Amino acid sequence: MFGWLKRLWRGLWTPSTRWALGTLLGGGFVAGIAFVAVFNTSLHLTGTDQFCAYACHSQRTHVAPEWEASSHYTNRSGVRAGCADCHLAKDFIPKMQRKIRAAWTDVPGEIFGWIDTPEKFEARRLEMAEVVWAEMKANDSRECRSCHNRAYMDFAAQSSRARESHEDAAKSGETCIDCHKGIAHRKPDMPAEEGESEDFSL
Repeated sequence: MFGWLKRLWRGLWTPSTRWALGTLLGGGFVAGIAFVAVFNTSLHLTGTDQFCAYACHSQRTHVAPEWEASSHYTNRSGVRAGCADCHLAKDFIPKMQRKIRAAWTDVPGEIFGWIDTPEKFEARRLEMAEVVWAEMKANDSRECRSCHNRAYMDFAAQSSRARESHEDAAKSGETCIDCHKGIAHRKPDMPAEEGESEDFSL
């Protein structure tokens, strides 16, 4: 029944009579380089704003316009935070974890039309936002901190409200997403919770 599996296993460990060891090693080396090149290129292309914001219907019609109207898209300093800056970690393992989650959630949402109309998207907006907020809370707003670092903030240059909030957050252990929801996308309608942190949407 498992004869083919035994033959495959035996074949993998039997020396080749047709190809020289150098040829096999060289071919494997070239194939490995080709795989890495294709993998890295695909990883890069699927992390661009062109792919994330404009390749999928729901992103192009519901999400991109909100981002384009935010201060993360156009601002006085000319520094733009793209999709990957907020939604993808810089380190390889967390980046791959997020890519895999997207393959199981975002891609089916597009394929099966769960979020392809404004009505469907709005119906799921809070659910989708809460997933992102939970991720950011769990990783201490890692992606925010790739640009914003509390240690480098000039509190004296901030408004009194912002200064007090950032100083309080540093003492209490709050992270960016505790207060800054609705930064690049419209914040979903949600019931106010007692003791909930004040929201500073930009």
